[in-house]
Amino acid sequence: MNDRTEVDGVVDVHSAVAEHAAEIATARKDICRIATAGSVDDGKSTLIGRLLYDSKAVFEDQYEAVARASKGDYVDLALLTDGLRAEREQGITIDVAYRYFSTPRRTFILADTPGHVQYTRNMVTGASTADLAIVLVDARKGLLEQSRRHAFLASLLRVPHLVVAVNKMDLVDWSEEVFERISDEFSAFAAKLNVPDLTVVPISALNGDNVVTHSPNSPWYEGPTLLHHLEHVHVAGDRNLTDPRFPVQYVIRPQSDAFHDYRGYAGTVASGVLRTGDEVQVLPSGLTTTIAAIDGPRGPVEEAFAPMAVTVRLADDLDVSRGDLICRPANAPQVTQDLDALVCWMADEPLRPRQRLAIKHTTRSVRAVVKELTYRLDVNTLHREQGATELGLNDIGRVQLRTTQPLFVDDYLRNRVTGRFIVVDEATNATVGAGMLTPAG
Repeated sequence: MNDRTEVDGVVDVHSAVAEHAAEIATARKDICRIATAGSVDDGKSTLIGRLLYDSKAVFEDQYEAVARASKGDYVDLALLTDGLRAEREQGITIDVAYRYFSTPRRTFILADTPGHVQYTRNMVTGASTADLAIVLVDARKGLLEQSRRHAFLASLLRVPHLVVAVNKMDLVDWSEEVFERISDEFSAFAAKLNVPDLTVVPISALNGDNVVTHSPNSPWYEGPTLLHHLEHVHVAGDRNLTDPRFPVQYVIRPQSDAFHDYRGYAGTVASGVLRTGDEVQVLPSGLTTTIAAIDGPRGPVEEAFAPMAVTVRLADDLDVSRGDLICRPANAPQVTQDLDALVCWMADEPLRPRQRLAIKHTTRSVRAVVKELTYRLDVNTLHREQGATELGLNDIGRVQLRTTQPLFVDDYLRNRVTGRFIVVDEATNATVGAGMLTPAG
C-alpha cells in the first residue's frame, strides 16, 4: 500500500510528505531580527505586545493572565514582555527580552531593549545581530537625548534598516504638524550618521493605530503600516555572500565502525558561500585543500551559506582545530595581533591602558593587553574626547589592543561576524565589553 496523504478528501497532516512540506515552507520563510530602542516610557514594550497580540502570537491564557495583572482600565500589553518582577513594579524594561512571532510572509525575532541610560549595554547586545531597529519617539516629547543615543548606537552597530515609530500620536490629536516636525528633526540628525535606510511611521501602540492596519485617525499619512514595512523590508541583500568565512567550532571524529575514517569540522557559516569542490585555505596554518563534502543536519548538501550550521569535510588530512578559520585562498581575512576597535564598555570597573583582558572572536579565544585609549566618544554630540584616560560603564571609545595570538578579522562594515568581538574578564568570566573593528574616521 502506497503512502497516501489524503484519504476520502481528508489530508493527513501527520504523514511524512505533509511534515516534509511544512518543514520546507518554514525553512523558506525569511527571518528578520528586530531590536527596539528609545527613551523611557516611549512605549517599546507596549508596541511589542501589540505586535504579538495583533499577529495572533499570544495564547488565550497568556492574554487572560496579562489582563488580570493590568493595573489600569485597559489591558497592559507591555506585561507580555516585561516579565521580571522589578520591571513590572517600576513599569520599565531592564533586561533584553526576546520574543518570537510569525506572519504568513516572515518570521520575526524581536528584542525589547531597555531605554534607561544605565542599560545602554543591554541595547548594544540586542542590536548587535539585528537586521532592523525600531526607535520609538513619544510624540509629546519629541526627539530626546536617549532617542539620539540609540539611533547613533544603531548606526554604529551597522543595523541596515532604521524605523522611527512616532508613538502616542493619539495624545497629540494625530497632529500632522507634530509628526512632520519630529520626522524632519530625526532625518537631520540621521544625516550625520551612516543610516542607509530610514522610515518614519506615526502610530499609537496602545490602540493599535497604524501598527497592523491603517488608522482612520491619520488620513494624511500615506505610507505603510509598521507591520507591512517589517514584512516587506529587504533583509536578504544585507548579508555578505561574497566573503566565505567558516570559523571551526568543533572537530567531529566519531571513530565508530559506521564512520571509521570520518573527520568533519562543525560550525556556523559566518558569511559567503561554501560549495563542494571549492578550493579553500585553513588559517592560521595557511595550508590549502578542497571541500570534499558538506553535511547538514539532514544529510549532505551541495552548498552552505550564512547562517547555516554545517559540518565541512576536507579532501586532505590537515591539522585543523577549534578557533581555526576556513576561507578562500584569494579572499582571506586580515591576520593580525593588533586590533583597533570601537569598544562599548559594560562593566562597573573602568577600562584603562595596560589592562589585561581576554578576547573572544568568533570561535577563537586569546588574551590581550590594552595598548592605548585613543578617545572616548560622546554619543549625544558625537564629540571625541581625545584626553580620556578610561572608559566607564556604558562608555564607547576607540581602543588599541595587542593579542597573544593572531586573529582573522574583517572590517565590521564589511562583515558583522568577523568584524566584532567580546571582551571577557578573566577572573569572573563575565562579558565586560563589546568591540567593533571599524576604520578610524
